Amino acid sequence: MRYWKNSTVIHAPIDQVFAYVDDTRTLGDWFPSLIEVRNLVGAGAGHQFEWTYKMVGVLLTSQSVVVEHVPNECATHQSIGMIHSTFTYCVEPHGDGTLLTIDLAYSIPFPVLGKVAEHITERRNAREFDLALINVKELLEG
Repeated sequence: MRYWKNSTVIHAPIDQVFAYVDDTRTLGDWFPSLIEVRNLVGAGAGHQFEWTYKMVGVLLTSQSVVVEHVPNECATHQSIGMIHSTFTYCVEPHGDGTLLTIDLAYSIPFPVLGKVAEHITERRNAREFDLALINVKELLEG
């Protein structure tokens, strides 16, 4: 498993930030390399959806279910499929804005690439995850 965690302060109300990142229909707007989100079922805890992500030029599909959901605080998605992951986002008040923290544990499904290629893929993914935070900040502060 690979791990990535980062935070940013967004100058927007906590409920607005949480609602935006919690809406799986907007994931493709701010999460780089997320190609498609489809087959959304339910809301809150138990919400399920399928998605396609492009990693090093390869399209990977997985299914997610929201296993924890506390409105305006935290939510955790667990994914199975070509990528296994746990994706958690939390919001908390921070001065005149909201601190958004994203925590991601994921598998790289290419063990045959070798350690060097896995390391390169991990670094590229980290840049894209950092960009996801920047995108949310820009979209909500825009």
